[in-house]
Amino acid sequence: MSSANSAAIDIVKIDLGERSYEIRIGTGMLDDAASYAGLPSAAAAIVTNTTVGPLYAQRLLEVLRRRHRSVDLIELPDGEDHKDWPTLNRIFDHLLAHAADRKTTLYALGGGVIGDMTGFAAACYMRGVPFVQVPTTLLAQVDSSVGGKTAINHPLGKNMIGAFYQPLRVIADLDTLASLPDRELRAGLAEVIKYGPIADAAFLDWLETAIDSLLARDVAALRQAVRRSCEIKAQVVGADERESGLRAILNFGHTFGHAIEAGLGYGKWLHGEAVGCGMVMATDLSLRLGRIDAGQARRVTDLIRRAGLPMRGPDLGSDRYLELMRVDKKAEDGEIRFVVLDALGKAGMAPAPDALVRDVLAAHAD
Repeated sequence: MSSANSAAIDIVKIDLGERSYEIRIGTGMLDDAASYAGLPSAAAAIVTNTTVGPLYAQRLLEVLRRRHRSVDLIELPDGEDHKDWPTLNRIFDHLLAHAADRKTTLYALGGGVIGDMTGFAAACYMRGVPFVQVPTTLLAQVDSSVGGKTAINHPLGKNMIGAFYQPLRVIADLDTLASLPDRELRAGLAEVIKYGPIADAAFLDWLETAIDSLLARDVAALRQAVRRSCEIKAQVVGADERESGLRAILNFGHTFGHAIEAGLGYGKWLHGEAVGCGMVMATDLSLRLGRIDAGQARRVTDLIRRAGLPMRGPDLGSDRYLELMRVDKKAEDGEIRFVVLDALGKAGMAPAPDALVRDVLAAHAD
């Protein structure tokens, strides 16, 4: 990680050979022309939603119009329940109606749903057009905008239809976090918290001291959280871009969490809320498998509690949970494979007997 001192911009690089790119983290970046220097200058289209658009689209339009020959705005409905084929087709409809070509750059302005759908549209349209991530939520800045995983949901499984497709750049303006509802901020903290238990015990130590500052939106604390989260994800993605091994650890809590989202119906719980609760379950599973001790498990769950995230899942019934988790992308030959903790700061993959998973669900689902 290196810093640019002129505007106090932190730069984290994703090292993927010719697909390498930068994550730029700072304040005042959204409408700063320097944020977009070096990017293509042909036509562009901003993809956003009805919540973020009124807040930030005009500012992005103005700065992009100074460098692109034309800039369109595509505004989609907000919410996880719209992360589907009909909404994705609205992007394609606009691009085709406006004769967008292979040099048209898509800008994803919003949270994880917008970033995932814009990236997937960019991967598919004319077999690939450039795109830039401009994440406006904490969850998107620390996780979903980084690493090139793009997708839409299917009623039977979350993010099951998608592609690996890397952006040209990620521009994470911390100022946009000021407009986040408290619930969205807490949901984003779930994806920050996960990096400590799976990869960096020292970061977990820091989070335990900084959680109140993060909840209070202290900019220095948020900068540190976003930067370190991106550094860890960059290391993992650089080593395993297509999730053939190591990258799976980034899904700590997600196997349980995705089942919660699909079982309740997308949008009932925020993704980060489901992941937070899923991490409680995955931590308990790690304890029951004998991989960590009770004190280590307590540190993880106490931090999740302090972040204000759900500690108990909905009672979908253990059969339904297991059915949904068998659709998970990490499952192999119908066997569910969980991300489990081997120590604080180290994670791995392991199967677990259905009976043990049922015990976890009985302890943590109402």
